Amino acid sequence: MNKQFRNIKHIAKNKKILSCASSFWSWLKRVFPIIRKRSGWLNPKRYLSILDWYIIKKFIGTYIFSIVLIISIAIVFDFNENLSKFTQYHAPMHAIIFDFYANFIPYYSNLFSPLFVFISVIFFTSKLAGNSEIIAMMAAGVSFKRLMRPYMITCILIASLTYYLNSSVIPHGTIIRQNFENLYRNSKRSSSAENVQLQVAKNTVAYIQHYDNDYKRGYGFSLDRFENKKLVNHMTATEIQYDTVSDSKFHWKATNWKIRKLKGLKEHITSGSEIDTVILMEPTDLVYSKGQQETFTSPELLEYISKQTSRGSGNVVQYEVEYHKRIAMSFSSFILTIIGLSLSSRKRKGGMGMYLGIGLALSVGYILLQTISSTFAINANTPPILAAWIPNIIFAVIAYFCYRHAPN
Repeated sequence: MNKQFRNIKHIAKNKKILSCASSFWSWLKRVFPIIRKRSGWLNPKRYLSILDWYIIKKFIGTYIFSIVLIISIAIVFDFNENLSKFTQYHAPMHAIIFDFYANFIPYYSNLFSPLFVFISVIFFTSKLAGNSEIIAMMAAGVSFKRLMRPYMITCILIASLTYYLNSSVIPHGTIIRQNFENLYRNSKRSSSAENVQLQVAKNTVAYIQHYDNDYKRGYGFSLDRFENKKLVNHMTATEIQYDTVSDSKFHWKATNWKIRKLKGLKEHITSGSEIDTVILMEPTDLVYSKGQQETFTSPELLEYISKQTSRGSGNVVQYEVEYHKRIAMSFSSFILTIIGLSLSSRKRKGGMGMYLGIGLALSVGYILLQTISSTFAINANTPPILAAWIPNIIFAVIAYFCYRHAPN
């Protein structure tokens, strides 16, 4: 009897499962066409016509071709110039290829990305205009504003890639490339500092008479802590050594140390030969080398700027300029594309040579202005965000002027 009851219960359970599965399947058959219909809103083909795809492929293809062509020529000239140094310092071929040139290519490709964008737009748009393709597009009712759509879509892709490389990928490669240059190109790099004084915490000031970055070692160290503008703790050490193998930051070993604790007229002194301590400073806080800001990712730049600002350090301008410049450089693709499209979209006698020359001159001018504007912030007390955006502001005015006078 119990066995028959269990069989009936099992059959009923199976029927219930089959009924639920059947209901779910019928629900899917009703919902799937709706989902399929509405998913068309997410399909890029819905918003991009054949004309858009045609221009996007031309833009990206010419952009990649210009990068490959110009960077290949740059590599040949650079290798020829530095061959004697590579031979003199016995640089291995593996390091030359993978440590130097594998990081040389993305760094300079991204640095001169505005140049490649501008040349690409001038080149293939002039070719379209020379073949009367743009005339045919406009005769078919395509306005100049509508013609800009595929250009702007491509700029979004290039700008996103440029910012990602600048903020996350290239800084790691720059470290490897700079280390290679120090070893095999005899690039002199600042490796020591004299009389360094910085605020490592609230009301706490550290001083190092001499610091050697090669050995991560400092000499003539003192650490003073104040309360209500009165000295309450004074630590000295003849030598401090940064712990490079520790799992966490800020670990230092002090040698021949002495600590004086002051309470009113009373003084308590302790000393020893060695002591492990935590001091909120790192080797990067003590020695600045040229181009050091380029080795930080964007989150690391923000963290470093915040940390140095809280310490009252004034040596953060170049880091702030670098952070804002990475964002500004991403928007340069849009500005230079508008200028390039406006200059080269009309068919003129004489071909594209003049417009390639104009494009090259404007691109070089943009890159030169970027360098000059950075020095404004460092040497002329210009706000870093303004210094980083000066090239974009100037060229945005030129872009607006060109757009207003472009063919309709």
